[in-house]
Amino acid sequence: VQLQASGGGLVQAGNSLRLVCVASGRVFTNYTMGWFRQAPGKEHEFVAAISWSGSGPDYADSVKGRFTISGDNAKNTVFLQMNNLKPEDTAVYYCAAKIALMSTIQRRRGNEYDYWGQGTLVTVSS
Repeated sequence: VQLQASGGGLVQAGNSLRLVCVASGRVFTNYTMGWFRQAPGKEHEFVAAISWSGSGPDYADSVKGRFTISGDNAKNTVFLQMNNLKPEDTAVYYCAAKIALMSTIQRRRGNEYDYWGQGTLVTVSS
């Protein structure tokens, strides 16, 4: 499975961006896709996840109510709509995938995922 993330950029605080992650290669019906981010000098951080044929989306508390994860299963694509962006959202955002359904706890752990995209940089200016 190959993942290609795009959609990052430079925006002012309060504005929006939509990240896109396209999966290609061997993709099954039941899989989980997630978004993680890493800001300069900080640890890798869970952002959001969604499972196909499974439970609903899951969000980090820091983005809940502002970010929405969704997907188009037919196109093997997952989106991250980011609204009301804040300077603290500045980071490289990575999409990740696992060809399996996962629990809420598992979806928040980066080491549970098998495939990763290359990352896309989001910069939010104040």
